[in-house]
Amino acid sequence: MVQGGRKGKEYVIIGKGIGFAVKDSGFIDANDQRIEKLFRLEDRDEWSQYQILLEDIDPKVMKITDDIIADIAHEFSSKLNDKIYLALPSHIQFTIYRLRGGMDIVNPFLQETKMSFPKEYEIAYRAAEKISAEFNVQIPEDEVGFLTYHVYSAVSNVPVGQLVKASNIVSELLDMIRMERNVTFAYGSMNHIRLMIHLRFSIERILQGSLIDNPFVKHIQKEYKEEYKLAQKLGKVMQNSLGTEVPEEEICFLAMHLRRLFQTLDQQQRM
Repeated sequence: MVQGGRKGKEYVIIGKGIGFAVKDSGFIDANDQRIEKLFRLEDRDEWSQYQILLEDIDPKVMKITDDIIADIAHEFSSKLNDKIYLALPSHIQFTIYRLRGGMDIVNPFLQETKMSFPKEYEIAYRAAEKISAEFNVQIPEDEVGFLTYHVYSAVSNVPVGQLVKASNIVSELLDMIRMERNVTFAYGSMNHIRLMIHLRFSIERILQGSLIDNPFVKHIQKEYKEEYKLAQKLGKVMQNSLGTEVPEEEICFLAMHLRRLFQTLDQQQRM
């Protein structure tokens, strides 16, 4: 961690041998060729956490992290979230520690993650193969699911913790829909995937404050009364879990998805 610029802002510098022989209050030239990455974190609490983290990360973990991040950057054209350079090596190192200690890694959201983020999952799968080969550990598929969160977080700027929270809420909402309408839909079916993905990205939009335009609000409220009523109940759960208001446009958009789901299920039952 260094200070620089006119205002003395704090930065993280990543590069092989960059801290060698530099004492406290020492200087690193801004044009030093060893500098590979330079970025800053806004959150003061994160600084103290990552300062401790960087002192303990295995250089081999940092090396393989660079390889994985390069793979992510190759697959996506958008700029990656800088936090990946610190969050991912921390996650990888702890995963290796757990596996070598014989601890189980259980991911209750694995199948949902594979269906929601197929491209990110493929990148995470390749990352797991690299980690397995480098550290002689067997990466279970459940861990590939967690790595997928880090890949998606890097390209979407959605924090990993927020992704985990969203998965919990989606699972709760799906259970509510099944119970409220006494319906069943096959896990992994098109009905399940469509609804699950809509719920997940609806939650992300709400958390990010991204408003959607729904010109059919009045029509949905009037014509889809049962679905709208259920959507309101689901919206209350989201509001309580997320701690933020759910826009009416999202409620009505969800009612539209419920309408399509129930119509499809009714047609399948008649066949």
